[in-house]
Amino acid sequence: MAEIVLGIGTSHGPMLSTPWENWGARVAFDKRANHDFRGAKYSFDELVALRRDEGLESQITRDLWKIRSNACRVALKKLAEAFSEAAPDVAVIVGNDQRELFSDQTTPAFSVFYGQTIENRPRTPEQIAQLPPGIALAERGHAPPEDAVYPGHPELGLHLIESLMEEDFDVSTMNRLPKGTGYVNGVPHAYGFVYRQIMRDLPPPTVPIILNTFYPPNQPTAARCVAFGKVLGRAIKNWKDEARVAVIASGGLSHFVIDEALDKLILRAFKEGDEAALLGVPEDFYQSGTSEIKNWLPVAALMSEGELDMELIDYVPCYRSEAGTGNAMGFALWDKK
Repeated sequence: MAEIVLGIGTSHGPMLSTPWENWGARVAFDKRANHDFRGAKYSFDELVALRRDEGLESQITRDLWKIRSNACRVALKKLAEAFSEAAPDVAVIVGNDQRELFSDQTTPAFSVFYGQTIENRPRTPEQIAQLPPGIALAERGHAPPEDAVYPGHPELGLHLIESLMEEDFDVSTMNRLPKGTGYVNGVPHAYGFVYRQIMRDLPPPTVPIILNTFYPPNQPTAARCVAFGKVLGRAIKNWKDEARVAVIASGGLSHFVIDEALDKLILRAFKEGDEAALLGVPEDFYQSGTSEIKNWLPVAALMSEGELDMELIDYVPCYRSEAGTGNAMGFALWDKK
């Protein structure tokens, strides 16, 4: 039977791949947008007023940007080294799509890829020109300089699909990646980031699992994500192959408005296996980028039923404005002590 030998949780936000000197590049966009925060929507100015007592102006100095950028790089290096040392035969990556593969015409809640190959292609200059401010700078973090093709694992993918179906998860399936929405050709950035930053462009065969965390009306609930993870874990362990498997969550933590209280509650619950705390978070807190915490929920749930302990490598709240916009970065390992 297969053995789960490693778990990883990592943020993949664009600020991780943007030079710290340019972290403020997206603030002009932030000022024009409405933002989800703790179940409500706010303008930038409303967030500034709401969070004035937090003193967030002190969080956006260039000195702190440099320190926090370096902390993120150190944490990512530790995750990459742990992955290399574990040398798994295959990896399952739980992430999400941000209208890169799927449009609003078709948005599956849970999708499992079981194809032979996975493409990761850089955007063209014309496609990069269409990106929001500050995003183009981060392309190198998840997109290779030239077209790359990585191995899938059809046998494990099919086994997971059949096992999930048997336990009442009616998942969507893909054996080829859709062509995308017009500005992306290949795997979403949630996966490209893992291939490039954690696997260092030398991935073993992988099975991407795509959750619809972002887009109503069919976002899986936190409870459903936890249940999915438990079934996924059993399916991996019941696979009749003596493979060593890594399971990776890609996304989060809170963004595009940082909520340190929420993140710390979530991380503590992961470490302690406190399912009640996880399910006690209101569903409307899981909107926008913060919804990507749901990519961690299946991984944490399956790890809670195994023998691997969680180690929080680092938590780094990367603020870029006095409104609290930015990305809180989380980095964690589950391995044998």
